[in-house]
Amino acid sequence: MTAVFARTTFHDALKNLNDRQLLRELAYVGGRWVAGRDGTCLEVSDPASGAALAFVASLDATQTAEAIDAAEKAFRSWRNMLPQARAAILRKWHDLMLEARDDLALLMTLEQGKPLAESRGEIDYAASFVEWYAEEGKRLNAESVTSHLAGAEMIVRREALGVVGIVTPWNFPSAMITRKVAAALAAGCTVVAHPSSETPLSALALAELGERAGLPAGVFNVVTGKAATIVGRMCEDARVRAMSFTGSTEIGRLIASQCAPTMKRLVMELGGHAPMIVFADANIEKAADIAIAAKFATSGQDCLAANRIYVERPVLEAFQEAFAARIAGLKVGSGMEPDTDIGPLMHERAVAKVEEQVADAVKLGARLAAGGRRHAAGPLFFQPTLLADVPDDALIMREETFGPVAAVTAFDSEDEVVARANDTEYGLVAYIVTENGARQMRVARALEYGMVAINRVKITGGPIPFGGWKQSGLGREGSRHGMEAFTELKYLCIDTAA
Repeated sequence: MTAVFARTTFHDALKNLNDRQLLRELAYVGGRWVAGRDGTCLEVSDPASGAALAFVASLDATQTAEAIDAAEKAFRSWRNMLPQARAAILRKWHDLMLEARDDLALLMTLEQGKPLAESRGEIDYAASFVEWYAEEGKRLNAESVTSHLAGAEMIVRREALGVVGIVTPWNFPSAMITRKVAAALAAGCTVVAHPSSETPLSALALAELGERAGLPAGVFNVVTGKAATIVGRMCEDARVRAMSFTGSTEIGRLIASQCAPTMKRLVMELGGHAPMIVFADANIEKAADIAIAAKFATSGQDCLAANRIYVERPVLEAFQEAFAARIAGLKVGSGMEPDTDIGPLMHERAVAKVEEQVADAVKLGARLAAGGRRHAAGPLFFQPTLLADVPDDALIMREETFGPVAAVTAFDSEDEVVARANDTEYGLVAYIVTENGARQMRVARALEYGMVAINRVKITGGPIPFGGWKQSGLGREGSRHGMEAFTELKYLCIDTAA
């Protein structure tokens, strides 16, 4: 931490920004850009090189309360605005995001490390949620209830909940903001958002564009700084009526406990430990392609990543050969380099964790078929790795893996593999690869997961309810269901007797 904001040089790649105003280092509260008290700030660095990118304001608990004040004051007028008027502002925000796509992607790659092509894709994905909710907010209708009382008419309305606290992770620094914020704003709520301290630049750039789009002061606030200080203050404040969090199950439990005294509404997208099941009738080349996309996107730092790959024994060898060949072709390097497939991991803790998981699996009898160690590209890079014949008691089969390491093991029957896939506290997403239509439905229904992808990888987007079972989360994001947590039902019973 430092108390100095002034600087004389920029990271070289930042010179490629077309709009330098998108690089914001101050927090955004009540329509103003504010510094931390006494000028305190946090360094944001490029995980590929370690070079400093920015020194972002670190706000304290008092300033967090001021952001909540601003959101509370803005709530009444924002709630009372016609849905069409809110939609017009959100639509303008969406358009500005797409116009700034290259700059937003550049900032994301520099602070998060993912390849530039993936960052551009995330900006499109992030903008799609703003577009979706701009329209969906117009359809938050009241419903008529057939009266069971003489001389009475009954109406059930959905009304905006109030101030919403939002906490987002570092792996998808734009999409996790918009999927939450757009739903809350469309419902008529106001927002206090805390982005990860490792990737705050994307959120601050979105705040800049939101201001340009016409979001009124106090409607969308971005509070940067230390999570424990900021999130703790949000959790304890009764004026914050809901908390929406994406991150680890462990931190989700902590936030839930901190919110219990004020009985907040909770929306949580927590850990995932996705199984991928490849049956013997699968097209092996297609299965290997699916495995590459499902495992190695965002360098494996994805809650949707296929961590446990179960392959029916008759095709195990053929699948592993095809999968290993594709892994060998993955290019590791800075996300700014052309054709990079695997960027750096976010921090040293992530590298140490995958090292531990690889060593543990090999110790328990797994075969190291590819990779397995740090990459020469830099201290936060890890080789794309394939572990074969991994036993179920290995750490990598029991703990979420946030890195480019794939674990493959054999199975012999449908009932067996379903039981093994379900033997986890997680239940976010599962992948099935089979050409048998009856099996597709049978296995999909038997799997205890909120989402199931069959013969494909990409399944998410604005219209679908994203979320998990068991300890992978509470509630849903995206779709019309994504607005429900940010509204309260109000029942009106109107006397019509003469």
